[in-house]
Amino acid sequence: MKNAIEIYDINKSYRNKPALKNINLHVEPGEIFGLIGPDGAGKTTLIRILTTLLLADSGTATVNGCDIVKDYKHIRTSVGYMPGRFSLYQDLTVEENMNLFAKIFGTTIAENYSLVADIYSQIEPFKNRQAGQLSGGMKQKLALSCALIHKPDILFLDEPTTGVDPVSRKELWDMLKKLKKEGITVFVSTAYMDEATLCDRVALIQDGVLLSVDSVDGIINSFRKKLISVKSDDIYRLIGDLRKLDFVEKAYPFGDCVHTILLDSEADENMILDALKNHNHINLSAKQVIPTIEDCFIDLMENHNG
Repeated sequence: MKNAIEIYDINKSYRNKPALKNINLHVEPGEIFGLIGPDGAGKTTLIRILTTLLLADSGTATVNGCDIVKDYKHIRTSVGYMPGRFSLYQDLTVEENMNLFAKIFGTTIAENYSLVADIYSQIEPFKNRQAGQLSGGMKQKLALSCALIHKPDILFLDEPTTGVDPVSRKELWDMLKKLKKEGITVFVSTAYMDEATLCDRVALIQDGVLLSVDSVDGIINSFRKKLISVKSDDIYRLIGDLRKLDFVEKAYPFGDCVHTILLDSEADENMILDALKNHNHINLSAKQVIPTIEDCFIDLMENHNG
């Protein structure tokens, strides 16, 4: 079976500043694929290239087997795209926006209603309200409904949960799981590391460079270093003291503790406690922990920058 998306050596720069550097990856049919990275990492640029809204400087890509340059018209009719910024017609009502997008793609709301029912049913009571008057969560639901109304083969979502309340975030990801069962491939970008665990596979991107492409478990299992969670009442002084230890590679804040990566595989939490025992830390504690996807990203990012 051919891949839903194939990307080969894609490069893109803005005013001689690289935004994407030699991007190579593939997305399998029917999977939820996450593009994970901070603002400015290149996520939006890559999605715009794949949805034929932007030309790459070099490289090639196919979406559903169609070339992103030669077959752009076919791609635009076979994919759904939900941009990061709300881009529907603000002065049209909810229902008018839905009808407009359905007509553009030669279908009707009724024809594919079952696909969007879970989401659209929540905003249908407000179908006569102008889109510009909706809350952030409601706008998200309307945008997703419009992107799905023609039953696309692939759905592109550019940071769909940014600025959205936790309940709406959960509803969206529940919807994406349902779309996967319908056979729709989902390509979603996000800056939220916790959302990476909801994807089948992810690509970690920073400064336009792919740091790793794998399942979340695969990325975590590739983390071979010893990770210690250290706590004290003065977390900022603790970070400084940990970074001065010659057997510590990295120390960074992680919630109410400091995650510490050790250089020496023989080192452990007891060495940290011994080294800090004369630094007058109150309620000092340390324990080895299993890395999260965020720990892996921080390690890969700093190694890339270093």
